Amino acid sequence: MAFSLPELPYARNALAPLISEQTFDFHYGKHHQAYVTNLNKLLEGHDWADAPLEKVIKASALDASKTGIFNNSAQVWNHTFFWHSMTPGGGGKPDGDVAALIDRDFGSYDGFRSAFAQAGATQFGSGWAWLVIKGGKLELRKTPNAETPLTEPGATALLTLDVWEHAYYLDFQNRRPDFISAFLDNLVNWRFANDNLAKAA
Repeated sequence: MAFSLPELPYARNALAPLISEQTFDFHYGKHHQAYVTNLNKLLEGHDWADAPLEKVIKASALDASKTGIFNNSAQVWNHTFFWHSMTPGGGGKPDGDVAALIDRDFGSYDGFRSAFAQAGATQFGSGWAWLVIKGGKLELRKTPNAETPLTEPGATALLTLDVWEHAYYLDFQNRRPDFISAFLDNLVNWRFANDNLAKAA
């Protein structure tokens, strides 16, 4: 079966005005859809055509001749994960097990917030900021382009922020730090992070 564009977990206008419906029309409706379309074209007649998306990502990451497949499959996964990393009325301090681990591994929520914001702001060019758990400890990652913790042995992503310009330019222009603050203060889906943490246990 061909891959398809996953449904958003909320309406396209649900995160406005921080992320506008127009941004979702382009970011989700055009960019994310293009990765799905390109991946399906690349996998026509391929042994991986019916494989699970995560298997395609991990296999293509190990083969330099499959860079196109990796870039498109990873971006399909990364974007889907990003949409779920946000929720209407989200943001602020977490609760549950993630909160306890943040206090333990970053000293406090403020320590985490500062470190995550720096990771997102200092990712040069296009890429992602991630909160992951590895070896029982919370850590941050920043990855360029389509790179994803999914290919890092032992690491499980808990949430991510897309810092490609198309994620924020219509709403924030060149003010990436303001976009990062809006994400952390008003959009982060801590329930999703806690669910991912529970699955990693």
